[in-house]
Formats: sequence, structure tokens, C-alpha cells
Amino acid sequence: MTTETKAALRSVEVATPLAEILEIVAQDGGVIIKNFLSADQIARFNAEVDGPMTALSPGSKHEDETVAEFHGSNTKRLTNLVTHSKTFREEVLDKDLIHSLCDALFLEQSGTYWLTTAQLIEIGPGNKAQMLHRDLENWYPFVGMGPQGPEACVNFMIAFTDFTEENGATRVIPGSHLWDDFEDRGCPEDTIPAVMNAGDAFFYSGKTVHGGGANVTTDEYRRGLAFPFNLGFLTGEEAYPFLVDLDIARTLSPRVQRILGFRSQYPIGSPGLWQVDYEELGDYLGL
Repeated sequence: MTTETKAALRSVEVATPLAEILEIVAQDGGVIIKNFLSADQIARFNAEVDGPMTALSPGSKHEDETVAEFHGSNTKRLTNLVTHSKTFREEVLDKDLIHSLCDALFLEQSGTYWLTTAQLIEIGPGNKAQMLHRDLENWYPFVGMGPQGPEACVNFMIAFTDFTEENGATRVIPGSHLWDDFEDRGCPEDTIPAVMNAGDAFFYSGKTVHGGGANVTTDEYRRGLAFPFNLGFLTGEEAYPFLVDLDIARTLSPRVQRILGFRSQYPIGSPGLWQVDYEELGDYLGL
């Protein structure tokens, strides 16, 4: 480790100039954006997902014990949120600030990007702290590249309930995106909590060490929405064209269709990826 842990994460208002937000992320590895979503958006999203969340059992069904531990024994993870939530697919995914940040971080080195996954993560009482990790570990070669490698992915974590240190707020090691050795994930003592009000968002680099915190309460559930984006020449976690009905996709803006995989990807130097007969997927789908 090459940097000292900061006492607290920095925060900005949602109207803060883009350059200022990006400067903080470059220095710290992440920043809290206050009032990222409105109280009305929070309420509508929660209402849309309450049904499927109630039907979901806590814990992991993954066969790999390490992955199951990573998912959490008393944690619910709801995926396919594009289908479950009209608010998410039409308002959150089409939010200008999200695309401005991703454009600024991805376009120069990739030319394009798309959604990795979207998970509603609800950490229940008694759940242990998640193992520390970097999101870029999905694509292992970037671990070896260290801080000199490209920004493989960035992540947004929106608080849909208040995040406190006691109920499992995301733990972060500011500055860990600059460490020389990305095999080094630090230790829990290095972390600080991303304390947020419902509606705030933690925006951070895929190079930054973090993990869900322990929920030491007896009756609080910490609900957060994590949705990372990755470079256009990398494969994401969720295969949205096989999950999201085409009729729903038709209602979305072209840029949301693209980040979900309903349009082709055109990274720098490539004649096109994710095509049909070397032609635009959106044309083939009639979009």
C-alpha cells in the first residue's frame, strides 16, 4: 500500500461541475454525490421492486463457496432491474450525469461502454462484512496492469435507504486505485464507510478497493442499487437482450438501448462488435 487512508469520503452536490467530480475521483478513487435521485424517484423505485424483493430469499445459491460468501448469508440481490423497474430503465439509466461521467472516463480510451449489471443489494441484520475487492477483477488482466491500466469499469451505488456504519454502509479505501499492486486489497482496518442519505450516490472507479459493510443492527435493512459500466470491448455480467423483452427495449432511448446490448458497440479501432452480418444490431431489431 502506498497511500494513507482518508478520514472521510468527500461529497459534492449533484449540480457540481463535471470536472470537479472527476478530479475528486482521480485523487480519492470515488466521491459521494448528494441528492442524486429525488425522494419521489426513490419512493417509486422502492414500490416497483418491493414485490420481487419480498419473494427473494436471502443468501446465495452459487455452487462456489467463495462466491456464496461474497454474496452474503443474509443479503438479497435482485437483478434484471431493467424489467422490474420502469423508474430505473427510463429515468436512472437515462440520467444525463451518468452518461456525462461515463463519456468522460470511457470515450477517449474505448469509444463506447455498456452496462455491466444492475443489482439491488439489501444487507440484512447480522450479515458479515463482504470481502474487499476491486470491480475490475471481473476482467483479470486489468489486475496485473495496476493503476497504469485503462479504466475498465466504474460503478454507481445509490442509497435507497440511509446508509450508516451500523447497517452495512459500503466500506471504501480511498486512494487504493493508485496502489502499485492490485493484488493487494488492503484490510478492513483501512476502510471507511460511505455514509449516505437515501437518494445519495457513491460514484467510484473499478480500481478502488471496497466491500459491503457488516450490518450489526437487529432490525435495519440497508438497500442500495449498484450498477457498474464497463468498456465496450468487455463482456458484462448480465445478458440483457435475453432478459429484457424487446417490447420494453423499444420504449427506451437509443443510448439506453445501446448500454443494454440492443445496439452494436463500436470501440475505437473496431469496425463494430455485437453485430448481425456486420451491420448494426439496432437495425436488425427494428429499433
